[in-house]
This record gives sequence, structure tokens and C-alpha cells, in this order.
Amino acid sequence: MTFMADEIRSGILTISDRCAAGIADDHSGPLIEQALRQEGHAVVFRNIVSDEPDEIEEWLMLHHTLCDVIFTTGGTGFAPRDVTPEATRRVIEREAPGLSELLRWSGYSKNPRAALSRGIAGTRGSCLIINLPGSTRAVSEGLEVILPLLPHIISLMKNEPIDH
Repeated sequence: MTFMADEIRSGILTISDRCAAGIADDHSGPLIEQALRQEGHAVVFRNIVSDEPDEIEEWLMLHHTLCDVIFTTGGTGFAPRDVTPEATRRVIEREAPGLSELLRWSGYSKNPRAALSRGIAGTRGSCLIINLPGSTRAVSEGLEVILPLLPHIISLMKNEPIDH
């Protein structure tokens, strides 16, 4: 049996100093939520934190047991405060480099700057954590390639029988 999308419990964490301070609006988090709900996911939480590694790590550690997948958005670039990949790496137990490579490769075909994302993906327990860039365009394009794979990934993580 393969997991159905409506059984996938998802979380969204926006990482942005400006959004956390209320100086800017979060556009990527709501975009992810809308796309997940359209796919039938149960969105367990959506939150905003600053570009602080300890804060990012704490949120991921507190919420990974509630979700099958957590999408982060923001903090994947080259700015000095872009620390999402480093914080995520401290949380995950197993890296999934193919997903990060897929996001960069598919994004690059539409915008060469996609290669600048340092986002990673990996698992902690039975939760997949995927770093998406902060731009709404990159989020939309990334979800296009990742969402069709999620039911299969989640089935594998839950040790459900699947077709290979």
C-alpha cells in the first residue's frame, strides 16, 4: 500500500529575520501551505523564526515527530545570516542529497541562480526535512518537482510495501 496524500502530515517553517520581526510579510510559507492543502496534505503547523541556528534547530527538533515532512523556506543563500542548511544538518540523521540536487537542477533549467541555493534535505526519525529557498518563484518550482515524489518517499520511510 502506498501513502495517499491526505495522509501526509506536513509542517512549514519560514526562516527570515524580517518576517519574524514583522517588518516583511511571509509570502513563501502561505504559498507552500496552499500547495500542500491542494494536494490533500494535513498542515500540522506553519511558523516563522529568525535566521538563528539554535532557533531553527529547536523548531525542527520539537516538530519533526508531528510531521511526515517539514518544508523550510528561506536562509539557503550566501548571505552571512543564511544558516538554514547548517541548522538542518545538525538535526537530520540521514541526508537525502538527491532531493537537493533535483531542486537545484530543475530550478537551474529555469533560472541559473537556482544553483546558488545551499539547501539540503534529509530525515530525522520518520520525518523528511526539505530546505526550499525563500523566493516564491523558487518555492513554486521546487514544489512542482518534489510533491509528486512525496507519497512514495513517505511510504518508504514508513516501511510500507511499494512498487519499485
